[in-house]
Amino acid sequence: MTIDIDETYLLEQLKALLSIASPTGYTDEIVHHCSRELERLGLRPELTRRGAIRAIRQGSRRRGARAMVTHLDTLGAQVKYIKDNGRLELVPIGHWSARFAEGARVTIFSSRGSFRGTILPLKASGHTFNDEVDTLPVGWRYLELRIDAVTQSKEQTLNLGIDIGDIVAIDPSPEFLDNGFINSRHLDDKAGVAIALAAIEALERAGASTPVDTHWLFTIAEEVGVGASSVITGDVASMLTIDNGTTAPGQNSSEFGVTIAMADQSGPFDYHLTKKLVDLCKAEQIPFQKDVFRYYRSDSASAIEAGHDVRTSLVTFGVDASHGYERIHTNALVSVAKLVGAFAVSPVEIKRDLQALSGLEGFTHQPTELADQPAPGPAAVETVSRTVSD
Repeated sequence: MTIDIDETYLLEQLKALLSIASPTGYTDEIVHHCSRELERLGLRPELTRRGAIRAIRQGSRRRGARAMVTHLDTLGAQVKYIKDNGRLELVPIGHWSARFAEGARVTIFSSRGSFRGTILPLKASGHTFNDEVDTLPVGWRYLELRIDAVTQSKEQTLNLGIDIGDIVAIDPSPEFLDNGFINSRHLDDKAGVAIALAAIEALERAGASTPVDTHWLFTIAEEVGVGASSVITGDVASMLTIDNGTTAPGQNSSEFGVTIAMADQSGPFDYHLTKKLVDLCKAEQIPFQKDVFRYYRSDSASAIEAGHDVRTSLVTFGVDASHGYERIHTNALVSVAKLVGAFAVSPVEIKRDLQALSGLEGFTHQPTELADQPAPGPAAVETVSRTVSD
């Protein structure tokens, strides 16, 4: 069954998600938004104490369920120290370079309300520091947050209600171009959330049935490594994480089609689940490529590290300049959503996965036989003989 993705709906959801600040530790409002949308689509969201969301779309069986996982939290910053000049020293939330923080417009969430400001290098005026502006090192210690309020001292900043530990959200500054390109911060992983919602909308619109329950999971602390560690139940046998791929020199990811991750820094993804995703792309004529990520982890890693015995996989939309000034293309978003929908309705092939524990019967095999190779032609034999003689 081919799942028809509503591209307009997907992009509308992405715009709405980008408009809601949600750095790790400050995700309540986006949890409300996502939960309301899931309810509108006909699902009943359940929330953990801290706000991770689980919404189960019922299938023919409860056991052996599949999980589709995205994360609502984004990169951000936190007030480390209030300086004597009233400005703020910051530490990052999540792993991102200070290089991409310079010049960012931000919102500071204080106990008395929010304030606006700009992240600047310590030497921000060329008229004052001349070439020193260009020679200042890159690093969070060489930045400060200038608050758009009347303050020139530590005392004045404290009197505003701003204090150490306050969360700072970075403006996404989205731009949606007519040619399909989208530029914005926080496409990781709000584009993934929009993909998940678009897949749910398509399944509901089609009245699609699935062989097992589908757990749609939206985590709130992936950027700091916690992710899906505490939102998966024992019914889940396999999980598909939707996140960003990295299009950069030395990587095979693309801003078009689906990028299927074969491994990240936590190790290889499940052989059988990954092969199934490749086969689905071929069957549904969804463009795809494979990639391996050296310096990358996702909700799949946090689930395994928490002790969940699930098959894991990662499908990605290619992001140029990930964790920086990010860019994606609509083609990749729609392609990933099609694959997610196709996976949801596909038959369960490893019946043994319906049980958490069972005997050897039905356990999978991986191919080990020698590959068929065509016999070398005369030209190849002649080339080898000449090389040996030389």
